[in-house]
Order: sequence, then structure tokens, then C-alpha cells
Amino acid sequence: MIKLSTKGRYGTRLMMNLARHYEEGPQKATILKSVADAEGISIRYLEQIIIPLKINKLVKSIRGAGGGYTLARKPSEIKICDILHSLEGTCSLVECVEDPTSCDKIDVCGTHEIWKAASVMMKNYFDGISLSDVVEMTDKKIAAAKKKSKKT
Repeated sequence: MIKLSTKGRYGTRLMMNLARHYEEGPQKATILKSVADAEGISIRYLEQIIIPLKINKLVKSIRGAGGGYTLARKPSEIKICDILHSLEGTCSLVECVEDPTSCDKIDVCGTHEIWKAASVMMKNYFDGISLSDVVEMTDKKIAAAKKKSKKT
């Protein structure tokens, strides 16, 4: 089974939370404690996750009173692939797709072509989804859940 680590999953949730508050402007930066509470993620873990996101210029920190974190770009300009690349590394299923020197059988390995093609499809999929898209998907699910709970 291929799985994203918690770092990738929680980092995406952190970024989605920041995207939800992006329109409030930099004067309303989000503190990690509020994200931790809202998402049910350890504050210590978020402190570790925010570092590579900041290094890769996906988030920026605001100092002083009312400080915290905000997105470095519009949510529509940040792709899921950007987040995963910052937190997980390259977006490929196996190491040999990104680093041909990692395996001496690439020239004769038929499965390499399968992993390579699947990795390209996965990268293209994640590259086609922005944070804005994720916020929109979440809003639709929340609305549907509210509608369903009213019926019962």
C-alpha cells in the first residue's frame, strides 16, 4: 500500500486552514494553536511541519501582536503538489523514477515504465488541484453534512 505520511496529510490540512483565512488579510494571521485546536493536530507537530512550508515559500510568518502565519501566495496559486513536495519530497511512487542511479536494473526493468507513468499521472493530478479547490470541496461536504443532519 502506498501512503502519504502524516506530515503530508496534516500539512495539507494546515495549508487548507490557512487558505480559509487568507481573505482576512495579513493583519489576521493565523496562530498555530488555533489550527492545532481546529484540526485536532499536536501543536508540536505543526511547529515541525510549518518549517519546510516556510522554507519553500508557501507560508510566511508575521511577527508581533496579531502575528502568526499566512499563505505566501493566493490559495488558487498553491497546488497540492507544491505542499507534498515541500513535506514529502518528490512526487513519485518509487525512488528510481526520480533518481535513475538508485537502481542498476532500470535499462531492463519493465515495471520501471509502469512506476514512471503512474508517478507522472499522480503528479499531474496533485498539480491540478489548488488550495482553493480543496476549500471548495470541503465547503460542499460541510453543507451536505449539515443538510443531511437536518433531515434526521
